[in-house]
Amino acid sequence: MTRTHRPSGAPDKPVLDGLEQYWSRRWEEDGVYAFDADAARTGPRDAVFSIDTPPPTVSGSLHVGHVFSYTHTDTVARYRRMRGKNVFYPMGWDDNGLPTERRVQNHYGVRCDPALPHDPDFTPPERPGKRQVPVSRRTFIELCERLTAEDERAFEDLWRTLGLSVDWSRTYRTIGAPARAASQAAFLDDLARGDAYLAEAPTLWDVTFRTAVAQAELEDRERPGAYHRIGFHAPDGRTVLVDTTRPELLPACVALVAHPDDERYRDLVGGRVRTPLFGVEVPVVAHHLAAPDKGTGLAMVCTFGDTTDVTWWRELRLATRPVIGWDGRFLPTAPSGLTSPAARAAYAELAGATAHTARERVVALLRAAGDLHGEPRPVTHAVKFFEKGDKPLEIVTTRQWYLRNGGRDERLRTELLARGAELQWHPPHMKVRYDNWVGGLNGDWLISRQRFFGVPIPLWYPLDGDGRPDHGRPIVPDPAALPVDPSAQTPPGYDEHQRGKPHGFTGDPDVMDTWATSSLTPQIAGGRRTDPELFARVFPMDLRPQAHEIIRTWLFATVVRAHTGHGSLPWRHAAISGWILDPDRKKMSKSKGNAVTPADLLDRHGSDAVRYWAASARPGTDTAFDTGQMKIGRRLATKLLNVGKFVLGIGADPGARAAAEPLDRALLAALATAVDEVTAAFEAFDHARALERAEQFFWHFCDDYVELVKARAYGDHGDAAARDSARAALHTALDTVVRLFAPVLPFVTEEVRSWYADGSVHRAAWPSAAALRALAGDADPAVLTTAGEVIAHVRKAKSLARLSLRAEVGAVELWAPRGTLDRFALAERDVRAAGRVGTVSAREADGELRVEVLLTPFH
Repeated sequence: MTRTHRPSGAPDKPVLDGLEQYWSRRWEEDGVYAFDADAARTGPRDAVFSIDTPPPTVSGSLHVGHVFSYTHTDTVARYRRMRGKNVFYPMGWDDNGLPTERRVQNHYGVRCDPALPHDPDFTPPERPGKRQVPVSRRTFIELCERLTAEDERAFEDLWRTLGLSVDWSRTYRTIGAPARAASQAAFLDDLARGDAYLAEAPTLWDVTFRTAVAQAELEDRERPGAYHRIGFHAPDGRTVLVDTTRPELLPACVALVAHPDDERYRDLVGGRVRTPLFGVEVPVVAHHLAAPDKGTGLAMVCTFGDTTDVTWWRELRLATRPVIGWDGRFLPTAPSGLTSPAARAAYAELAGATAHTARERVVALLRAAGDLHGEPRPVTHAVKFFEKGDKPLEIVTTRQWYLRNGGRDERLRTELLARGAELQWHPPHMKVRYDNWVGGLNGDWLISRQRFFGVPIPLWYPLDGDGRPDHGRPIVPDPAALPVDPSAQTPPGYDEHQRGKPHGFTGDPDVMDTWATSSLTPQIAGGRRTDPELFARVFPMDLRPQAHEIIRTWLFATVVRAHTGHGSLPWRHAAISGWILDPDRKKMSKSKGNAVTPADLLDRHGSDAVRYWAASARPGTDTAFDTGQMKIGRRLATKLLNVGKFVLGIGADPGARAAAEPLDRALLAALATAVDEVTAAFEAFDHARALERAEQFFWHFCDDYVELVKARAYGDHGDAAARDSARAALHTALDTVVRLFAPVLPFVTEEVRSWYADGSVHRAAWPSAAALRALAGDADPAVLTTAGEVIAHVRKAKSLARLSLRAEVGAVELWAPRGTLDRFALAERDVRAAGRVGTVSAREADGELRVEVLLTPFH
């Protein structure tokens, strides 16, 4: 007899293609992910779950690493929403800073020249040439805003395709007016508390961008160099040998340093030697950081070659002889101390040269003078770079703004370490990175930058009668006037014509480091200035999701601002994701040129499949880029469509309480355990474990249970009550599984549930293990396990004999302990029907279950 079973609400041929576009539009139209601010303001704090969403840097395109980590966050948001929380899940755009400036320069073929007047009619070149067109600061900022707006629209489109359940009515830009006002207000608060201060000091400097760089923005890169052995001259005529990789800094030398315990130089310490070429007398001093086993054991202290030079200079109170300017070239005028005609003539050879050229010239002069001992010896060593820069950093003396961060204050450092211990880390071992960073800080946070597209330092300075600024008496704006731009606006009590004039004013020319604003994302997104009532309901936030490499920057900086500004942590939990690795196990990133753009992946595999791959990665673990996992995810989504169509096609749901047969109640008992495990994993912010356990149950359900009860569900054996029992269990399991998968596979789960229920699955209640156990009663889930083992043996026997799975089986013989046989007896009718088994004989025996299948001869 041929039987046709049509689904009640499913299409004849359900497919995955097109689900993203359809459901993204429906979700937006229906406000599925809208945060209820009114309810939050009037309700208890614990009714809200707030997320400090990372604002992606808007400087080009997203890459697959973004898809990876943002999927992790989205699974949390979706889970918490189904748990009944009012989820605060905004999206920001980190659109200020150097990456944006560089992209604008390359895209439009322009460069900023603050000295130029604004040209309102300026049009960028249609095709940028090799020479960038200089434009005014205002024009440059307008171009930055134009390009970032285009990028942000593209980013939002991709995030919607991926299925991020963000409330798109709650977006912000780190360069937008509310963010600028929040950032400037926080700075002024820091200034009032004494946590922000201005200092002139040696500063790490990027000569390409011509801006200061903070400790957190450094990275070491291996670079080839050479040791040069140089002869200094002692008063007694001895030649004192020193090895250096930077002979060009010889005119900046202010001392030689040896370790206090180094016997070789004990007689020199306290005396003076004369530098070669320049003839400057410099002291020989002792310090514990000198390494006796490095080179000759003596080090040349220059102002400044590296951060150790800065330490020696500061602690030993040495002279200052700067030679390198902001452009990375040697200054036109010789430093103090170079007084002899020979010294000035030698320095004239270096003036205006780059460090590389100056090195070549100094080596040639040393060789000619007989002060170069032996030939340079090649070496590969770590050199400090700005993380976004292309040239080694220099150290120049500049006036900069700093925020206290514990680098020079042991009490504050201890407090910030305590905050790290208070924070709940997922995974826990990531706390070590925080502790190591805070413990290793050697200075306060430098926040000023000599750039253009950023949040301005909100200060002016009065000028004296000679037009010199008095940096000790900054003029602060009225907080109600924020945001302000001191380069374009006047301070209280002054007129524009007084700008730059004696007894007038000047605006601070710098902007803040982008992290100085990004460290305030909870305050910006939560509306500390604009909606304090709401802010009180979302702050401290519940979750900060982010990558592990910016624990030292974004996470730490946010903790600092919350601790000093609010006396609390900024969030309760930190969920840390790893990197995406290429086939060579290297981090994928745009800067390395090995990143994969996600649009093609989403189009080829589907968003749910890509999300499946992302969610399969353990929290905090670096994960290989693997399209094979995406194919597995697509197979899972397809199976969910097909099993949904089957379950809905067998007949109406008779109600969960109709599930009375032992095998059906065993399924519900097993499902209750799965719900417990998936729930526990999500509560621990372990999306991978949650997906793994849901998937394990799902395939057990499809491969074993569905096949076992299919005949009974169709009414092929048993009475109507037995048929309804199977249908009830199938419907209950389908609806539960759909909800378990919803945080990871939002599109296919929404599609399947729309076939049988009103409303969005993403607003449905999370499954209840207790409710399932009430339906299962005292059922033993091992009944399903045992039945599944037996039917697996039957299928295997048919497969080995190359028979159809619908082929009849003459008999099945079982040997097992009595408890196993009793469990099998409860499901025997379903096993016989599923395997088309004639007779079953069961014998009690010790040990594991043994099954022998006697096949009916093939006809």
